[in-house]
Amino acid sequence: MAPLLEIDRLSVSLFTRAGVLPAVDGLSLRVDAGETVAIVGESGCGKSLSALAVMRLLPEPPARIVGGAVRLAGRDLVTLSEGAMRRVRGKEVSMIFQDPMTSLNPVVPIGAQLIEAIRQHNPISHRAAQARAVALLEKVRIPDAARRLDDYPHQLSGGMSQRVMIAMAIACEPKVLIADEPTTALDVTIQAQILKLMQELQAASNMAVVIITHDLGVVAETADRVAVMYAGRKVEEAPVEALFERPLHPYTRGLLGATPSPARFGGRLADIAGTVPSLAELPAGCAFAQRCPLAFERCRLERPALSAPLPHRLAACFATEKEFSRDGAPVGS
Repeated sequence: MAPLLEIDRLSVSLFTRAGVLPAVDGLSLRVDAGETVAIVGESGCGKSLSALAVMRLLPEPPARIVGGAVRLAGRDLVTLSEGAMRRVRGKEVSMIFQDPMTSLNPVVPIGAQLIEAIRQHNPISHRAAQARAVALLEKVRIPDAARRLDDYPHQLSGGMSQRVMIAMAIACEPKVLIADEPTTALDVTIQAQILKLMQELQAASNMAVVIITHDLGVVAETADRVAVMYAGRKVEEAPVEALFERPLHPYTRGLLGATPSPARFGGRLADIAGTVPSLAELPAGCAFAQRCPLAFERCRLERPALSAPLPHRLAACFATEKEFSRDGAPVGS
């Protein structure tokens, strides 16, 4: 079956004074109805730009889609006119942005913002939209929902603001929900509540969900599959259990090693030396080679392509290919 959302060799460039910078380089990803796919990686790896490209909300200039396709139920969103995309955005594919306090309009009551989102895609009266707004706030478990319609964003806690953002994102029952760091800056208890709420809403409507995060704890709790990005490229993809059990790419191993866990309580976390390279100074070979403990000469000269060393697994790493070739396991492209 065709996936509900298919990102096919998507490329986004930044047109700057320093030149044309490849911010997202040939990203491919598919998400089925009812499935949760996580995109992980350090800041600057292209996660959020990929999401904004799907939504056609890239800051232009300097960002621009320069290649590839984004198909929603077979329709390419990249080729749609802006008018047609406005009819899709918020109704068929919706997004929870990273910081609710900057995404909500501070001078407009949350009820008015919800009603506007509802009426944007539904030809209903203000009274009917208001009733729908109350129902949405109740659905995301905001107490005394009817009274809270008149509240301004600054009157809400971080967790409540995030719930309002979720209510706005699901107001028109989208097929795909993209959540960009949905638990950033929330304490652990509120994080767990938000993640559980998203899972319940997904189960009720069979939405496809894409979670963008650097928190592998969130990934373990919510995702079915994981795509790891580094310097604008996907370097590994795997089912979530397989990724945690046996990460194939050295970068993924580094991310897991730097994640706190009960097994390492009291011990020192691993770290990944160095930083993500500047897009203006990407090396000729593997972008991770300068930080990789397994790098050898070929890594510094050639850029590895994604291969499939195991069923349902993808990794872009010469060291991984070498390891599986030595073990006699097949490596497919």
